[in-house]
Amino acid sequence: MQGKRKYPGSYGDIQYTQEKLTMQLLEQARAIEEDMIEWRRDFHAHPELGFEETRTAQIVADELRKLGLEPQTGVGRTGVVVSIGSGSPVIGIRGDMDALPIHEAVDAPYKSTIPGKMHACGHDAHTAILLGVAKLLTAMPESERPPGEIRLLFQPSEERWDTEIKSGAVRMIEDGALDGVTATLALHVDSMRPVGEIAITPEYAAAAVDTFFATIKGVGTHGAMPHTGIDPIFISAQVINAIQGIRSRRTDPLGASVITIGAINGGDANNVIPHEVKLKGTIRTFDADLRDQIHTELDAALGVARALGGDYDLLIERGYPPLYNDPAVVDLVREVAATYVGAEKVYEIPPMMGAEDFAYMTQAAPGTMFILGAKLDDVHRPHHSPIFDISEEPFKLGAAIMVDAALRLLKAKA
Repeated sequence: MQGKRKYPGSYGDIQYTQEKLTMQLLEQARAIEEDMIEWRRDFHAHPELGFEETRTAQIVADELRKLGLEPQTGVGRTGVVVSIGSGSPVIGIRGDMDALPIHEAVDAPYKSTIPGKMHACGHDAHTAILLGVAKLLTAMPESERPPGEIRLLFQPSEERWDTEIKSGAVRMIEDGALDGVTATLALHVDSMRPVGEIAITPEYAAAAVDTFFATIKGVGTHGAMPHTGIDPIFISAQVINAIQGIRSRRTDPLGASVITIGAINGGDANNVIPHEVKLKGTIRTFDADLRDQIHTELDAALGVARALGGDYDLLIERGYPPLYNDPAVVDLVREVAATYVGAEKVYEIPPMMGAEDFAYMTQAAPGTMFILGAKLDDVHRPHHSPIFDISEEPFKLGAAIMVDAALRLLKAKA
């Protein structure tokens, strides 16, 4: 750690250095570590999918009431919002609550009790850590916090959207959860990054995501007489080549993008040419113009079907925008994290092509998401897999960094 910096705030009549604040918050976070672990294990054992998080939300609200807080429930359908402090500025801290439709293969004491559902991305940990943040903040007298409000956002349904293509972040914003918010914070555990490491990406950190559904239409016939029909399987092969050519031949090679066909379905019998083939896929981009161009190019690629005598339908569902981490907030979080783990363990990482609906919140108020190392063991436990699991050791670190960063943002945004 380099020289002492005055913490931009006061605890009573005493001005604390950043180092003393770090020690105090870590000590307090250690004191509630078992609470966070207990909450996480309970959520893990009882996973709920997006917009179904009624039990999780009830537990969250009950725990917040025990702290003397007055949470709002039913925000964004099944979300919970609570404020600590009042006035301006307002710092929002988000933790997502939903699980995934995956059958758990980890034989742990806290394994999922619901077949076909599991917390395979760490949202159980995010919820538990955010409850820890609430506990740390409420233990701090109001006179010892910089003026302003810290608003905790327990968000539903990050992993999926509803029939109107709206995720939990969108629904919470529609319900006013981010009204007046000045800056936003979030963290995401990483099952493949060692405990004690923090990672962050300035500017664009996660990609926009769109989903496409295409139907290639032909004329079905007997497999022994292909000339009497129009084969949509043959046409699909040409269309797929055209789609793969979008990235390599139709867009600027310096613009990052991904077009992946994830499913092809057509036909049932070995000797029957079907009347149609269905394709499903995903598009990932950072740049808005490139995003629109790929939509246009995809339609053109499917036009090959008409050139070969068939036809097609195309539906593109526009999903999450790219996640943009505000550089000023990134710098603040990076500085705070370095006081906890050392600057040598705070890594700047390149953008990923995965998607994250916290992006909607950073569009509403500048903010950042940082990555909390939580590797459990030497087993490769990727996110969204049946063997996903994490270490609970960094929970105290995540809670302390969140509180520290929020306090400093209150002062910086005043």
